[in-house]
Amino acid sequence: MAITRENLYEEVWAEPMITVAKRYNVSSSFLARVCKRMNVPRPARGYWAKLAVGKTSKQPPLPEAQPGDELEWSRDGEPIRAPRKLPQPPQGRRRRKAHPRTDSSGQHNLLVGAREHFDAAREKDDGYLKPQKRLLVDLILSRESLARALESANTLFLALENRGHRVVFSPSSEHFRRATVDPREHDLGYPPTLWCPYRTTVVFVGTVAIGLTLFEIAESVEVRWVDGKYIRVADAPPPKRRGYSSSSWVSKRDLPSGRFCLQAYSPYPRTDWKRQWRESKNGDLANKIPSIVRELEREASTIATLVEEAEHEAELERQRWEAKRLQWAREEAERKRMQALEESREQLFDIIEKWAEAKRVEEFFDDAERRAAEMNTEDNAFFQERLRKARALLGGVDTLHRFRQWKAPDEI
Repeated sequence: MAITRENLYEEVWAEPMITVAKRYNVSSSFLARVCKRMNVPRPARGYWAKLAVGKTSKQPPLPEAQPGDELEWSRDGEPIRAPRKLPQPPQGRRRRKAHPRTDSSGQHNLLVGAREHFDAAREKDDGYLKPQKRLLVDLILSRESLARALESANTLFLALENRGHRVVFSPSSEHFRRATVDPREHDLGYPPTLWCPYRTTVVFVGTVAIGLTLFEIAESVEVRWVDGKYIRVADAPPPKRRGYSSSSWVSKRDLPSGRFCLQAYSPYPRTDWKRQWRESKNGDLANKIPSIVRELEREASTIATLVEEAEHEAELERQRWEAKRLQWAREEAERKRMQALEESREQLFDIIEKWAEAKRVEEFFDDAERRAAEMNTEDNAFFQERLRKARALLGGVDTLHRFRQWKAPDEI
């Protein structure tokens, strides 16, 4: 069962949250999170108790849906897709947002609690972290660079929010895709397998979504395998001189360099747009953020055009597919018609053939009965019994019964 923002707003203000939650077989706390994602205001704690004693509180209106707000929700995860307009870049004078969505420490909402999950993440042998939690901001980094990555992401997000652009996790109702991340400095074929968040991190410039990934660049360095991990030769302890030791082997691996790259991309299907800003040395990205924000604002119209073209091409493909489907349906109907015609013809010929055989059998029995009637009583009784058994063995020769079972082509 799918529910829209408008319907959910009406329900949570008509009945207590726990009553509405039971209707959808979820907890009241879960439904509260759904309201938050859909930007639906709900009654404050104690609202229904006050209402029961005659104390009324003002009901806030349902705010207009903002870019990134979910428009519908379904318990089974398959909502009826609400029709969406094509994304549009900001129109007219750009409005600055004075109060970005942050906590008391000035950290953007998407980053609140992220550090704890990255701190607890497992470090892979390539040096990158793999958190267990999947609903996290899109950061690909090493443990050593975590603090600076979070600081850089926070600076970027706040700069975008100060320009009136919302930075959020992509709505679950959208079929956004995440661009492939290759942290290597040179294209060497298939990119390595890295941690991937459950939902993309996007900024809405106007209503145009732009995906954001901050990753740590990998550099090819000489390494040794020491205590279950690759260590840079410069940082590795001296190998043992006597006996065999794997720590004496030197090879080349791609390891995190400490330098960052911001990758912005179009998350819309069928669109190909991607930009990267790479640090040449640690800390360069912070100086580039103002120009990055301006470029994203300029490129929003480019992405909107690509989406419009992709939607147009998708509609043409849909029409072509529908035409093919109709053509296949017509061909299948004609094939079935011809098959039914052939089956009916073969069935009729078979009935005619059996009819001729039945006439021959019937003539045999008629002649036998006529000749038996000319015999004496004893012989006549003998042959009549034999004829009865013979007719029973053949199961009758009713030709009209067979013809009744014949099916015309339109009956098959």
